[in-house]
Amino acid sequence: MSILNKHGLLERHSLLLTIGILVVVSIGGLIQMAPLAYMDNTIEKVDGMRPYPPLELMGRDIYVREGCYVCHSQMVRPLRDEVERYGHYSLAAESMYDHPFQWGSKRTGPDLARVGGKYSAEWQVDHLKDPRALVPESVMPPYAFLAEKKLNFDRIEDRLRTERMLGVPYTDEMIENAEGHLYAQADPDEKGYDYLDGLLEQYDGASGREGSVEFRDYDGDPRRVTEMDAIVAYLQMTGTLVDFSTYEADDLSNRR
Repeated sequence: MSILNKHGLLERHSLLLTIGILVVVSIGGLIQMAPLAYMDNTIEKVDGMRPYPPLELMGRDIYVREGCYVCHSQMVRPLRDEVERYGHYSLAAESMYDHPFQWGSKRTGPDLARVGGKYSAEWQVDHLKDPRALVPESVMPPYAFLAEKKLNFDRIEDRLRTERMLGVPYTDEMIENAEGHLYAQADPDEKGYDYLDGLLEQYDGASGREGSVEFRDYDGDPRRVTEMDAIVAYLQMTGTLVDFSTYEADDLSNRR
């Protein structure tokens, strides 16, 4: 009798059936995962990507802390309606330095993968303080307290070291000058003036193009660096690093 005709034996014995399922799933999993062990990187690299400067990294931490990802995704799907509304579909490489990534699928509010540069920093500040003053139908809660809360970056060097342990290519110079670079992006005319050239050299250099780092007083209060400065710096960066006017996927399956 052929082994194919003995399926009744497995069907009548739950233990044998469970073992059989585990064997089949294990073989399938190995076939899928084994090739990854021989690949240096599973993400197609694109020009323009760079690590987050300290201010943007702190802003991203605030974005996660406040649960912004619960209502906003950061993943434009390769569907016509999404591309027409938000812009070029998201690339895996755009999240290569995110721990964790912010893709998501829940959209109580719009996707934010391409929000950088869509509005001015002043608009972002006003919107965070009082969303319904600018968008009357918004259900977003106000975050005016961010403008009153001083940014705590006492351990920013350790934060960058941790990211480097996870594979983000922060250099020793980036880590040593982290506090100065943070001031340079948020307060380039005063406290960060001496570090501005280093900030641009390090991070624009990592990006491979000029202008990847925006530097200014984001919240309109030059007296101090606030959490509002940080989160607006992060939002104004999202989706701006890759130049999609010249981008063309190396992998044919990624071309749309």
